[in-house]
Amino acid sequence: MTTKKLKLADIAQLAGVSKSTVSFVLNGHAKKHRINEETVKKVEAIAAAHNYSPSIYARALKSKQTYTAGLVIPDLANMGFASIAKRLEVLCRNHGYQLLIASSDDNPEMEKQVIQSLVDRQVDVLFVATSFTNEQYLQQVKQTTPIILFDRVFEDSAFTTIKTDAASATQEVVSKLVEGLDECWYIGGQMDLSPSRDRFTGYQAALLQAGIDFRQEHVLNKDYQPSSGYDLMANAVSSRGCAPKAVFTASYSLLEGVLRYLTEHDMLSDDIQIATFDNYDILDCLPLKIDSVEQDCESIAQALFNAGQSVLEQPSKAPEQLSIPAKIHYRRQVSANK
Repeated sequence: MTTKKLKLADIAQLAGVSKSTVSFVLNGHAKKHRINEETVKKVEAIAAAHNYSPSIYARALKSKQTYTAGLVIPDLANMGFASIAKRLEVLCRNHGYQLLIASSDDNPEMEKQVIQSLVDRQVDVLFVATSFTNEQYLQQVKQTTPIILFDRVFEDSAFTTIKTDAASATQEVVSKLVEGLDECWYIGGQMDLSPSRDRFTGYQAALLQAGIDFRQEHVLNKDYQPSSGYDLMANAVSSRGCAPKAVFTASYSLLEGVLRYLTEHDMLSDDIQIATFDNYDILDCLPLKIDSVEQDCESIAQALFNAGQSVLEQPSKAPEQLSIPAKIHYRRQVSANK
């Protein structure tokens, strides 16, 4: 047996007031329309007693919004993006929005497909960590749907952008890594992505700060897959004839490949100093102490949500560029002080 869902008219009849009065109360406009407190409490009590919730479709028609948002990320399995997605979903849900999440698989053509699918579903706003190397396609989409870019951004962007201050964090962690050393190898991802360039900039600044000569042959790039970390570490060992004295990996996924190579070739020891961008709790449990950079995923998610609200409330507002500080975990220092 099913129970008929309560409508505004039903609540109005039970409360002995008009439908418009019920609407004003349930939408938080009672004071504006000078509805007395007794009526407000009566309407709210009836709605609560019958578990009343407003129709999403009626709400959408009235406000010309669907109360949905789209999130496009390169990899659903990436812990950083997953953490941002989890927090953003909670924020959206708590404010009456549903977050639709899609993965581009770090492929521009796939990104076009998933963005078009979200646009077809008439999402109110898109949050995108893009795989594109320019804004051309996104500019087209922006004509109908607001877009907030994060993590991967463009210089002089026409969009509001939110990213981690990766350059400063990388400089800080690499500066500590190379103390007392005369070299540090860099294992990174695609240099046409802004996070890659920021991390590389920080690496170069740290070498300069430490008085270590920059050597192009110590910079190895491919993509951010673990298998690439493995292959690039193999290249470093082959080039040097032994393991490097220090290695900075530009992501945790690359670190996975590096550690697998070192383990398989019996090179994993305290003789090699390692630091990485991205942080996972498992790093606290490894016998080899590895310093890491942790992105503030909660602050990034909050900034995304705030930017989304802002662009919906003020569509003509000028774009903003936000840079969020990261946190450094110094495990090697802790180990040395024990």
